[in-house]
Amino acid sequence: MTDLYQSQRAMRNLRRAALQRGVVAILDVGSSKIACLVLRFDGEAAGAREDGQAPLAGQSAFRVIGAATTRSRGVRFGEIDAIAETERAIRTAVQAAQKMAQTRVDHVIACLSGARPRSYGLAGEIALADGQVGEQDVSRVLAACDVPDFGQGREALHAHPVNFAIDHRTGFGDPRGHVGNRLAADMHLLTIDTAAVQNLAYCIKRCDLELAGIASSAYVSGLASLVEDEQELGAACIDMGGGATGISIFIKKHMIFAESVRLGGDHVTGDIAKGLQVPMATAERIKTYHGGVQATGMDDREMIEIGADCGDWEKDRRRVSRTELIGIIRPRVEEVLEEVRTILDAAGFDHLPSQQIVLTGGASQLPGLDGLAARILGQTVRLGRPLRVQGLPQAATGAAFSSTVGLCLFAAHPQDEWWDFAIPAERYPARSLRRAMKWFKDNW
Repeated sequence: MTDLYQSQRAMRNLRRAALQRGVVAILDVGSSKIACLVLRFDGEAAGAREDGQAPLAGQSAFRVIGAATTRSRGVRFGEIDAIAETERAIRTAVQAAQKMAQTRVDHVIACLSGARPRSYGLAGEIALADGQVGEQDVSRVLAACDVPDFGQGREALHAHPVNFAIDHRTGFGDPRGHVGNRLAADMHLLTIDTAAVQNLAYCIKRCDLELAGIASSAYVSGLASLVEDEQELGAACIDMGGGATGISIFIKKHMIFAESVRLGGDHVTGDIAKGLQVPMATAERIKTYHGGVQATGMDDREMIEIGADCGDWEKDRRRVSRTELIGIIRPRVEEVLEEVRTILDAAGFDHLPSQQIVLTGGASQLPGLDGLAARILGQTVRLGRPLRVQGLPQAATGAAFSSTVGLCLFAAHPQDEWWDFAIPAERYPARSLRRAMKWFKDNW
């Protein structure tokens, strides 16, 4: 745990250094595209508290000065599969963004969607020595949280304190300065496969860049797609990407659960390619222009030119009805949504005061998907687009860029995490506590 704690603190320090220099690159490494944005920061701005204490993580105002996307290569299920190919794709995107920004970037903050995320809810409690909560007490109570033994080959990616309680009063975001006898904390810990992080870090290093932060796509998509009320009252963000679908649950403005399904839009494209016996590129075009999940009487008569180019005139001139195409697409989309439903049920999502579901990501653009999702997930569903960010090109404002925009917000407005506090070095993994949802049922 100590190594991990040190590496996360080192990345936080690099991020601070990059922000002071004024520019940092944002890198969204997905299965279908790699997106790079260059952000210019106006120095440490927003957020000093009334009592003069600055937010621990520090916030900054920023604008996008460079943007580029390239087709992803070497990434499967949201994880890096072929390092050399991914490295070339990252170089292409970063160089194009730097050229547009007319500046060189040394530090990069990245996100990835696979790596089998797993959520834990942890709790800790301490007695207050002098009756008032100080900085040291916050560190002590976070150190008192029981860290589960999450096994070999996994490491913590996010560790957010999500709630503090002082004596019988709960729901504090920042307990510093409050008076009481006992301080309790609830923390959300997200762990992922170490190998996936190491591969990403290695790729970035080979591109002569320094990794100044890393985040889960499921988390940052939620930051960009959920409006303030949804983050406060409870909502789930379903980020349907190319190779993986990320699920994150927020309440009281904190992520309390994250998971991913190793299915996405690329699997739908693959089904079309097999079903119609066409290349993947043709299948992707057919899906984009004619795809859908809800067949109507009109679709029997709407014929789609497949327009392949295999050289066989008869085969190239084939036509299929839109109903047939929907018949290929719909079963796979239903499978993804059923998997999401299972995960939300296991997470106890139905206990939240509000059960809003927001669909985002490139694969969420299929016409009729929100209606199908509402039927399968049985909740209020809307399609989400990311927040508007200053300087963002029009081409990067769609749902496919939710995690990219969310990563900008993560860079500029990071939430306090475990490693922002001076945790005692003798911290060790204690007995496993699988209580990912229990505390908010008790408290809220």
